[in-house]
Amino acid sequence: MLTICDTNILLFWADRRDRLSMTAQEALENGRVQGELACAAISFWEIALLFRKSRLILPTQHTPTSYMEDIVDSLGLTILQLTPTIAALAESGIIAHGDPCDRIIAATAMAYQAPLITADGKLRTTPGLNCIW
Repeated sequence: MLTICDTNILLFWADRRDRLSMTAQEALENGRVQGELACAAISFWEIALLFRKSRLILPTQHTPTSYMEDIVDSLGLTILQLTPTIAALAESGIIAHGDPCDRIIAATAMAYQAPLITADGKLRTTPGLNCIW
């Protein structure tokens, strides 16, 4: 079964695995081994934005692109594009989250009927969104 990773999960995996819950770690490992992990494409824009704003420090051996590509490669991620269905669902009012990126990520999981691994407490309370944490 496809499992979607929130942006925070991708960053925890790359730099702070100690911040992942045991349940999230298990879901990531199982999804990685089975080749069933995915993320919304907008997660990479969020990561690039964090670098630009200096809220995320780039390791010396990486460029922003190589950092993100390493995450994709290490997790075997499928990158899911924004579709009309996902865009409409994100703005339907069903997902009560102030961050449009988080709405798109949640809508992606809902559109694919896939669980979302997330540390975001607001997303975890979204009705109809199956979250792992």
